[in-house]
Amino acid sequence: MNEAPSGNALDWVLVLAPFRKDADYIAAFLREQKVAVNHVRADEDLVPHLASSPGLIVITHEALSPGVVAAIAKHLAAQPDWSEVPVLVLLERAAPVVRIRSQLERKWPGARLVFHMRPIAQLELVNSIQSNLLVRLRQKQVRDAIDREVELRLELNHRIKNILASVTSIFQMTRRGASTIDDLSKDFTGRLQALASVHTAVFEAGGEEVSLSSVTDLIVSPYNSNGLIRIHVSGPDVAVSRNAATTIALCIHELITNAIKYGALLEKDGSVNIAWTISGHSPPMFSLHWTETNGPKVIEPTRQGYGTRYVRSALGSLFGSPPQIAFDPSGFQCGVAGPLDRLRQS
Repeated sequence: MNEAPSGNALDWVLVLAPFRKDADYIAAFLREQKVAVNHVRADEDLVPHLASSPGLIVITHEALSPGVVAAIAKHLAAQPDWSEVPVLVLLERAAPVVRIRSQLERKWPGARLVFHMRPIAQLELVNSIQSNLLVRLRQKQVRDAIDREVELRLELNHRIKNILASVTSIFQMTRRGASTIDDLSKDFTGRLQALASVHTAVFEAGGEEVSLSSVTDLIVSPYNSNGLIRIHVSGPDVAVSRNAATTIALCIHELITNAIKYGALLEKDGSVNIAWTISGHSPPMFSLHWTETNGPKVIEPTRQGYGTRYVRSALGSLFGSPPQIAFDPSGFQCGVAGPLDRLRQS
């Protein structure tokens, strides 16, 4: 009587034994060892059982008919490169071992062949089966490692392309807004450093999400040195996607750059406040506010620079609605709000 394989599909044994009660005997003591097993007669349809991918095949001398050998050969030929299916062959002592081994090695090149002479002690056969199932498990682990490596390479390639695209875009927009080579060099370098800081935070987080507080600290910390706090940051820590973290960090960097050139950070006593809140609504809403104080009188520019264009476009795309930018005479302000879920989507 057959039973459906349970658990890992690679960990069950297929027994082919047409005569006497060999199949029942082998299946019985394998089940005693908690090894899942199916057994078939050599004259039964073997293909459906092979299609279920047994982890190991046990076949007796009598089952080695041309049809069975051909069916197993076809199954082995379809195996992937990592797979070397163990096949235990139980031979009679009077069998022409050398000839049978030579024929099977030629017919089944993709198999791990193990030969035993009958009669064989139950413990010896069980140990051999369990050892080869362990080999099969190791093969599966190698396969999983290879698949994971391929996946990581594809992901790395994708991320590198995205980074290069970001760098190209930053350069083109910086070039259009620069009036001198020195300005181009300084602004482009600063933006690349901001981008690098975000990727550092994402790498250290080790996942698809990163702490918004940690990313913001990386961007702000160079401007809060020697015990002087020029940029104040507040808000509950929240995990956001890599894309959201990158966008917010680059926008903060642009706002800091503008504040140094034209705003509050141009003055000795000027300061910036960056604050975010999360509402209790369903769905929860995330709000981010940038406020400058004690800087020079703000005059709305007649021409929109790179920083403002980038902040409007990037935050608008991330939050689903454009930011509110105010050139208030007492201090530049920028605020944006949107569903928190948008910041957590990859």
